[in-house]
Amino acid sequence: MDPFDAGAGGILRQPKAVWATAGASVVAFMGIGLVDPILPSIAKGLDASAGQVSLLFTSYFLITALAMLVTGFVSSRIGGRKTLLLGLAFVVVFAGLAGTSDTVGQLVGYRAGWGLGNALFVSTALAVIVGAAAGGSAAAILLYESALGLGMACGPLLGALLGDASWRYPFFGTAFLMAIGFLCISVFLKEQPKPARKTSLLDPVRALGHGGLASAAVSAFFYNYTFFTVLAFTPFVLNMTPYKSGAVFFAWGVLLAVFSVLVAPRMQKRFGSLKVLGGSLVLLAADVLVLGYGNHTAAVVCTILSGAFIGVNNTVYTELALGVSDAPRPVASAGYNFVRWFAAAAAPYFAPKIEEWTDVHIPFVVAAVTAVLGAVVVAVRRRALTHEAEELEPVHATEDSVAVFAD
Repeated sequence: MDPFDAGAGGILRQPKAVWATAGASVVAFMGIGLVDPILPSIAKGLDASAGQVSLLFTSYFLITALAMLVTGFVSSRIGGRKTLLLGLAFVVVFAGLAGTSDTVGQLVGYRAGWGLGNALFVSTALAVIVGAAAGGSAAAILLYESALGLGMACGPLLGALLGDASWRYPFFGTAFLMAIGFLCISVFLKEQPKPARKTSLLDPVRALGHGGLASAAVSAFFYNYTFFTVLAFTPFVLNMTPYKSGAVFFAWGVLLAVFSVLVAPRMQKRFGSLKVLGGSLVLLAADVLVLGYGNHTAAVVCTILSGAFIGVNNTVYTELALGVSDAPRPVASAGYNFVRWFAAAAAPYFAPKIEEWTDVHIPFVVAAVTAVLGAVVVAVRRRALTHEAEELEPVHATEDSVAVFAD
């Protein structure tokens, strides 16, 4: 069945509960890139260094990584609806408090609370959408991935639009939008059945005992360092107004969404998952080297272009993580994310430090090296990763597509 079909069960004919959860997902993913265009403004407003302001990402993703051991434990006990509402409540409270910060330390702390709420929400949202969807999971998963791409693209735009007046407004705006999402889910989403088996805190760690899943997680760890060097450090290098920086990262997000949802599956089908992943990582390494050593125009172009490689990588990594082992998908996803999000926390901290110790080019050299290391792990551990990987149809069943995050 075509998921775009407007008939029953198509993407356009879903219950209100699905649309409410998908709408809240857009805002949740917006929160990842929201601060990108206003990082220099925050540094100026709070009299902070680039390294101090980059801790907004570090605290956010460090808590997100640790929360991966908790989200399944919580949702398997209180149910998906209550977990979503709990996560939304955390985001509303801590995003609002972030806008009131008087010091960078306060802001970093509030972002940590925000990260916990976002982890609870996004780790549960796909399962809830699929469970509440009409006509099977294909359209629901496509809707979720579209929400991910839209959120990643629009986050920088919202940050630029509101942040041009004050760096505080994007935080208040996010709190307001998430409060609307909280009300919509409260009204439209009914509680779904709880899992038959409760997830323990150690299940995701035990899942990493599988060689293929551990290999995917380690490779993704190196890749995520590259990803979040681009996301968190590049705004300082570009040194643009919030509007211009927002436009750059909007274009970046559009490429990420298009290549993740439309291009990556076709490339996997033609060339195989591991070849696509290895090639994309090497191209990403070359891209960030040019970003670091080129002129300002080259830096802008390479920042936008990196969205294409990141979109491909996010899709392939997620499918490897969810298909390479026999662990239940939520458990495999949690273990994989537990490892890779530590790199998302490390990159925003170390990139400015490396610049202080050396010069502005070297953080991008390090990012290029980590991308290549990710490709090396894929090549060396190819046999462990090949189990089902080359035969998998692109499933896009991304309980964690944060990846962006996100997947």
